[in-house]
Amino acid sequence: MSVLRSIGYCCVAVCTLASVSCESGGHFTILGYTTRPNYDPCIKTVYVPIFENQTFRRGIEFDLTRAVITAIEQKTPFKVVSDPDKADTELKGTIVAFNKNILNRNQLNEQRETETVLTCAIVWKDLRSGEILSQPKAHQPAGPAFGALPDLAPGALGVPTQDNPNPGAAIAAAVPVRPAIVTSVTSYIPEIGQSLTTSQQSNYKKLATQIVALMEIPW
Repeated sequence: MSVLRSIGYCCVAVCTLASVSCESGGHFTILGYTTRPNYDPCIKTVYVPIFENQTFRRGIEFDLTRAVITAIEQKTPFKVVSDPDKADTELKGTIVAFNKNILNRNQLNEQRETETVLTCAIVWKDLRSGEILSQPKAHQPAGPAFGALPDLAPGALGVPTQDNPNPGAAIAAAVPVRPAIVTSVTSYIPEIGQSLTTSQQSNYKKLATQIVALMEIPW
């Protein structure tokens, strides 16, 4: 029996070693798990300008931008800088909608439970190559394209030349930018002391978490 148990342990060890695959940079993958970082180590800094606000509710762009910067600093290895010339990437956001919906009323027709929905369009761009890092995948929702497809001169996408040392930038400029759409939904109950302000703060935190998740390396 001990011999059979030893053979079983050996088989398990062999299968485990066979499932381990070495990768570049000293990382390895085993049974679907990897030691690779969640974020691109080639990116060090991010420039985050004040988000644009297309809604009628003023001032929410400042609070959302502050929440996003805090989330980036706390949850990623990236450093937020104030000078775009010294940043590797740029994260732009546009608040496209803020809605308040009454879910329930009391007998006096007063608000008992209300939900707030905050929607934002995000574009994360690599300032060194012009690549859109937040370009949505095929199964993800995308907003309208920003800008039209420009006409490129013959040979503009060819090998680097003296007149065009970086043809990759022309390729990046030719691709329409489609922002990633993120939405947060929260609710508040005035009867227990909650308010529109507390619901908005929850919206900011949820959106910031989703935006930081978009900055991770795709699985």
